[in-house]
Amino acid sequence: MITFIIGLAILLVGGAFYGRFCEKVFQPDDRKTPAYTKGDGVDYVPMPKWKNSLINLLNIAGTGPILGPIQGVLFGPIALITIPIGCVIGGAMHDFFCGMIALRDGGAQMPEIVGKYTNKHVYRIYTIFVSLVLFLVGVVFIYTPGDIAATQVFGYGGTPQEVSTWVIYSIIFLYYLIATMFPIDKIIGKVYPIFGAILVLSAIGIFVMLFAKGYAIPELWGSWTAGGFDFAAYFKSGHFIPNFFVTVACGILSGFHATQGSLVSRTIESEKEGRTVFYNMMIAEGFIALVWAAATLAMISLGADHAGITMQMTEGGWTYFMHGSDGLMQISATSVVGVICKNLLGPVGGAIALVGVIVLPITSGDTALRAFRLMITDTFKLKQDTAAKRVLFAVPVFGLVYICLILAKMIPSGFNVIWRYFGWSNQTLSIFALACVIVYLMGVGKKKFIWMPMIPLVFYAFITSSYLLSAEFGFNLKMPIAYAIAGVFTLAVVIAAIRRGAKNAS
Repeated sequence: MITFIIGLAILLVGGAFYGRFCEKVFQPDDRKTPAYTKGDGVDYVPMPKWKNSLINLLNIAGTGPILGPIQGVLFGPIALITIPIGCVIGGAMHDFFCGMIALRDGGAQMPEIVGKYTNKHVYRIYTIFVSLVLFLVGVVFIYTPGDIAATQVFGYGGTPQEVSTWVIYSIIFLYYLIATMFPIDKIIGKVYPIFGAILVLSAIGIFVMLFAKGYAIPELWGSWTAGGFDFAAYFKSGHFIPNFFVTVACGILSGFHATQGSLVSRTIESEKEGRTVFYNMMIAEGFIALVWAAATLAMISLGADHAGITMQMTEGGWTYFMHGSDGLMQISATSVVGVICKNLLGPVGGAIALVGVIVLPITSGDTALRAFRLMITDTFKLKQDTAAKRVLFAVPVFGLVYICLILAKMIPSGFNVIWRYFGWSNQTLSIFALACVIVYLMGVGKKKFIWMPMIPLVFYAFITSSYLLSAEFGFNLKMPIAYAIAGVFTLAVVIAAIRRGAKNAS
């Protein structure tokens, strides 16, 4: 438990200090925000800080901070340290500056920001890239909450042959369609605070019960073998860099968050609310990721014989197993969610926590598709002031999402392919955003602070490029070769960002 406590201290104490430092560097002031200067009653609507904070938390916290850590902890207890460090100096810093730049630029969408602070060629690449990511978020965040609801809440099989599977998917899909067409304060602004309370309370409940029940969690400096599983061997063979960081993803840093910050920047009443809404909500997501990582380590240490989880090697690699009515049965990461909830919170508390887990991806999926619609309409200067106009652009996009969902479900390897591309592209998005932060800081005379975005930029430029170069779905190169090419790519990105920043400053 000591490693877990240290990680928690890094997250909360480090986040408090570094968040204030980020705010001091940006220097928010009393100028009118886009919610007032561009108020349209649809997307530009003033809302209180507490509501914006919960909305932003639910916008950014999809399945990433739960399913990512569940799989990432197989690399060992080092996850309990790397998650909070990365969240404080990477993810939260990224979310804060991207959100504040969008706020100061009139609620601009990320493609507009990228176009302003880079060049037209990078802008075109980013626009295509981010549209693809938002599209995939819509698909993934119908698939995962639908499957968790089907298998963990209603007790169905979640197979493509069952009518119940498509009924559940269609209900989530219909909600997305309704939510993206109505003014942001009519649905999202009213139901998100309720979902936010469930999300936060379920994470806190699991956190408390980890201590109350005294579960064993491997220590960073102790034995890395627990429940019969050798974390150290997995660490050595699994290529911690880059695979761990792409796997954990959103609990540390996510490029997708910048697209959501733009939406929330249109409803903030004062720039001085930015640290709470942007930085602190990413720290909250880091807390969620840290709790689920610790809970998964606890369940593996407990073992299947004691209602926990056992790891076994299969044709697809190391896989989770639990005891069922007919002995050991293979389960997915989504089923691990159910094991954790029921073990730590009991039947009632576990059911409530599962609702929170289902809500996470749903509340990210609807705003992802809302952002997708707005990016298209903003790019082509198309008005969205009536419901009919919003329907005109929402329905075709949603139709493509559902077709992709069908393919992902019907083809055995379909979802795995979509998830891998989503995970890698999500992290890659952050490179564009962090480069823009560097250019912005240099342009406003704060060159001495570019080390703040430069640290995660260098790290994730290397991580994402080496992952694509070495992955089977990428170029499948040997790791030393992938590292060498990734190093050259990273250097090129850094030079390009600094040169653009210098040009912007002049």
